[in-house]
Amino acid sequence: MKHQVMGVINLIHETDDMERLTQNRCLATVPFGARYRLIDFILSSMVNSGINKVAVFAHTKYRSLMDHVGSGDHWDLNNRQSGLFLLPPATDDIQEVSRGDLYHFYQHRDYFNRSTLEYVVIARSHMVCNIDFEPIIEAHKAREADITVVCKQDADLMGGKARKMRMDADGRITAMQDHYGRMHSSVSSMEMYVMRKDLLMELVETSLAQGQDHLVRHAIFSRIDKLRVYGYLHEGYLAVVNTLSSFYQSNMSLLRPEVWRELFFQQGTVFTKGKDEPPARYLCTSKVSNSLIANGCRIEGTVENSILFRGVHIRKGAVVRNSIIMQNGDIGENSLVQHCILDKDVRVQYDRDIRGSFDNPFLAGKRKII
Repeated sequence: MKHQVMGVINLIHETDDMERLTQNRCLATVPFGARYRLIDFILSSMVNSGINKVAVFAHTKYRSLMDHVGSGDHWDLNNRQSGLFLLPPATDDIQEVSRGDLYHFYQHRDYFNRSTLEYVVIARSHMVCNIDFEPIIEAHKAREADITVVCKQDADLMGGKARKMRMDADGRITAMQDHYGRMHSSVSSMEMYVMRKDLLMELVETSLAQGQDHLVRHAIFSRIDKLRVYGYLHEGYLAVVNTLSSFYQSNMSLLRPEVWRELFFQQGTVFTKGKDEPPARYLCTSKVSNSLIANGCRIEGTVENSILFRGVHIRKGAVVRNSIIMQNGDIGENSLVQHCILDKDVRVQYDRDIRGSFDNPFLAGKRKII
């Protein structure tokens, strides 16, 4: 990227209605699309846009996050010219940890102050898309905006929660929801913000001095009449994955070839942590249709309209339909799994019948035996 830009992936108080899927992991590391984690999409978008200095502001339950992103080598962020920085809360005090993102930015202000980069892109992990930030920075500079908010018009949220906004004919944001209220608007925020680094630090210090510590609610929403805040409409694929319903529906949408192509082939490559697994093995008794099957799977039964992560074993006579089976799942002989989400290492024993529905899929937590 020709512009001097640093990236921030903000995991502080991410909206999370994922039930048991986030019982032991943060939202950023929820598995998605047979081999990815949610954070892979925004992290890959930043790297593909030439942003080679990225900080991940962790909040809670970040052990799996540390394991997944590591030193950033899978995103080529581990050399002298680049860097991935995982910044957890600066204290273990529960009251301090529960404070807003501006407080945590301030606690790690040295990360910002030591950098000579001019702009900062702040994003969340639950917006699944493949986006190029270069034209967004160009538009931000051309409009002489203070803040540019990436947004989506007429988005199919598939049950996800997104902040609504209103824009005038020039693209300037005139109203923004404090949170997820009842504003009637066709424009949804993608929770991606572009601004100068010095403006961000000014907002951090000014807001905290006034007893305010949330970026959107206090620093942006309350100053929307004073700052030049513009929207940038994203034209590509978007899935807002922060509820169990949106997780299920957005995963199922990947089974449509046009959706898969739009997410993975319109912009750059989506990178993830690599694992050495053998190819999936299909035995003579297997029947598979319209499904995503990751490496390391062993298929002896029937799989229809489903997503199988690495190392899943579908035993002889088992039937899996319209379901998501995460890593190392084991479906016993003659069992039926339909409209289900099974977390990692779930074992379904012999001759079980487990059914949910499209609107209310059955969810089994990690390592459960059914």
